[in-house]
Amino acid sequence: MFQILNQPYPVDDAFPRQLRKAVLIGLFVGLFLLVFQPFGLNLWETPNKAVKILGFGGISFVVTALNFIVFRQLFPQMFAEERWTVGREILFIMVNILLIAIMNRFYLAWLVGPGEDSRMSWLSMISVTFLVGLFPVTGLVLFSYISQLKKYSQAAAELPVHAHNFGGLHIPQDVQVVPINETINNTVSLAADNEKDTLTVLTEDLLFIESSDNYCTIAYLKGAQVTKPLIRSSLSRLEKQIVHPHIVRCHRSYIVNLNRVERVTGNAQGYKLHLLSGQFVVPVARQYNETLVAELKAL
Repeated sequence: MFQILNQPYPVDDAFPRQLRKAVLIGLFVGLFLLVFQPFGLNLWETPNKAVKILGFGGISFVVTALNFIVFRQLFPQMFAEERWTVGREILFIMVNILLIAIMNRFYLAWLVGPGEDSRMSWLSMISVTFLVGLFPVTGLVLFSYISQLKKYSQAAAELPVHAHNFGGLHIPQDVQVVPINETINNTVSLAADNEKDTLTVLTEDLLFIESSDNYCTIAYLKGAQVTKPLIRSSLSRLEKQIVHPHIVRCHRSYIVNLNRVERVTGNAQGYKLHLLSGQFVVPVARQYNETLVAELKAL
């Protein structure tokens, strides 16, 4: 079980999907409380009771939106995909549920006034909410993990394998070396923000470009060695300077030379591109899946 909790899990930071999740959670909480009226709500006599109960759903929506959208934007490193796991996903959702319980308890106290909110103590309400949410949350996350893992593992196994001879570097004997596609664009020139610092490499030598804050690392072969100079530029700016059809964006932090992809694997987070006999692994964001797979099949 602990091994599963440490497995990589996809980070879904797309604003429309996160907003939709917040809306659905708010609707679920509001309608659940309105229909079943737990925590002594069935004994509560008050004008506009249905509207007040639906207010719990509104609180749930606001808390979830702040956690799923705002909090992720404020602390992006905390939700970096390379360190996000099944266990962290479960913990994050449970923290969100507990925050919903706390804020809804404040809302209940405000609705009924001092001394009238004793039907359900703070500890009881939070404990019940935690226990009610723990098992379905764990089950849903594990189901999603298994589904995504199966999907990407099977799809990756069906993709073609491309292995290459890297300028005299050792290639395992069981790997079949195939020629790189010829192209008229035999060099890539990349200019930094100041337009003075430039780097020109052969397209067949370029491996990938990785973004880090305001800098990008250019990984390419120089003879039999991998060189990784740093250049001050955004990844989007460098992307616009590349005209080679098989050097493409595959992630918000990566541009990859598909001609240098030797193997494709998959886990719950998506496809992983293996380069240079597995020395480098480049992730693929889900938004690039279709175009990248089509490019790989066309090589």
